[in-house]
Amino acid sequence: MRLAILIKHLEVFAPLNYQEDYDNSGLLIGNPDQDIRGALVALDCTEVIVDEAIAQNCNLIITHHPIVFKGLKKLTGKNYVERVVLKAIRHNIALYAIHTNLDHVKYGVNGVISQRLGLKNIKILSPKASLLKKLVTFCPVAQAEDVRSALFEAGAGHISNYSECSFNTEGTGTFKGGNDTNAFVGERGVQHHESEIRIETVFLAQDQRKVLLALFENHPYEEVAYDIYPLENRLDTVGAGMVGWLEEEMDGRDFLHLVKDRMDAEVIRHTRLLPKRIKKVAVCGGSGSFLLKEAIAAGADAFVTADFKYHEFFDADEKLVIADIGHFESEQFTSNLLIDIIQEKFPNFAIRLTEHNTNPINYFI
Repeated sequence: MRLAILIKHLEVFAPLNYQEDYDNSGLLIGNPDQDIRGALVALDCTEVIVDEAIAQNCNLIITHHPIVFKGLKKLTGKNYVERVVLKAIRHNIALYAIHTNLDHVKYGVNGVISQRLGLKNIKILSPKASLLKKLVTFCPVAQAEDVRSALFEAGAGHISNYSECSFNTEGTGTFKGGNDTNAFVGERGVQHHESEIRIETVFLAQDQRKVLLALFENHPYEEVAYDIYPLENRLDTVGAGMVGWLEEEMDGRDFLHLVKDRMDAEVIRHTRLLPKRIKKVAVCGGSGSFLLKEAIAAGADAFVTADFKYHEFFDADEKLVIADIGHFESEQFTSNLLIDIIQEKFPNFAIRLTEHNTNPINYFI
């Protein structure tokens, strides 16, 4: 399989523009046109993972965490990041990371955690803004329906659970064609008045090229008048964290036992258990302390995440229970998710889960 085909499928599921500004998701090493014999999936890309890929004849490694995160100024092999990159290049192994963009889709990292904990009626805890754009165009009345249909087919007009959404107003457009024009209506050198429909619709930012292509191919005018506006609206289906409901409420100790068992966690660091029972639960894979205020505002009784610092535990202020299960533990099932995403589309592609545990943290119990 050509690498670009696989990448396209992954980025339809978790578009790159969903990642945080600080992140470095995407193809880190390799040529999109190279042929892929097999892929190895892991949470982290370490030297032992590259060695495993070599042994298994895999020339692609897909990880959640990007090995190149803060940038590289030299490649001398002085640290594990540089050694991994050098070894991958020497053996012509492509490296691909799918990090916070996978965190931010509804059925991504946090969807997996929610599923393992048995949460129902899940929704994004902190929806992401600036992912939508609005298209405004002007079209002759007779052709407006065809243009709208083409835009909808290209992905425009989706608002939450509704599709084919647009707003339309009728007015009069004017134009005067020059000597080199070949106008759909009107005469060269004569101002023309045309009854037109102003069509307004929204689309995902990553679909702009597809939406504009549909507009240009289906609009009758030689020169298409259109405007594109960035929107600050939050997109309820994309964002950080997730919140949902347990099927049955339980006391704090039973809930921690559930989390420990379902998330295969050796240790849970947690705030004092509260008298109230736990029903509504917020989750965030990886470092989730930045979402504590959102979890409290959502009315969560518990927040399952990782990487809380000592003083941050005080911020719970006895409004909920923080359950810090560890960074690796919260994201360890992401690799299985990636395999499922790929195999659903390419069932015969050679993809395998790493046999190594890349968790750098050990527990003495």
